[in-house]
Amino acid sequence: MPFTERSESTRTAIVSTARRLFADRGYQGTTIRAVAAEAGIDPSMVMRYYGNKEGLFAAAVDIDLGLPSAADLPRDRIGEAIAGHVLRRWEGELADELIILLLRSACTNETAAEQLRQVFQRQVLPLVREISGDAPDADRRAALLGTQVIGLAMCRYVLRLPSMVAMDRPTLVASLAPVLRHYLLGDLDRDLDGAPRP
Repeated sequence: MPFTERSESTRTAIVSTARRLFADRGYQGTTIRAVAAEAGIDPSMVMRYYGNKEGLFAAAVDIDLGLPSAADLPRDRIGEAIAGHVLRRWEGELADELIILLLRSACTNETAAEQLRQVFQRQVLPLVREISGDAPDADRRAALLGTQVIGLAMCRYVLRLPSMVAMDRPTLVASLAPVLRHYLLGDLDRDLDGAPRP
């Protein structure tokens, strides 16, 4: 159904309010009634546009990782480029509270977990396929890349392991870069140093 200018402003108000409440209270602590009350509308309007809480969450936490195109990534420094981008997105100039919220929520809520899977499928996987020239093992490469990025985020921003929190960004980039490069461009059946696995 086409949206009028008024309905579009209502949708914007709903999503903006939902983002703030989900960030403040988490998925479990946010209700459609609370969002409607904060936005100054009837709860039926939230239901009309988003169907249910899951639909509202998906709209509110529609994360854009802002990944660069493969053409903009220097092949000889691709690990550093990806690691640097990840850190800017989580804690630098590209950061917002929603990406942390999505990660935290995905550990305990299937709706959030599915949203995170969709981010991976729609944004990370296509970039890895582009980088690898659509190699047959692109999905494997993307999955391995995901283990590093999500593992970093969990340890640094959710669990807040002291040694990870204390590490400065240049050190973290330098530590991650070889592993990310290996997963993106290396021979996955060999170690980082090129030695074949037994």
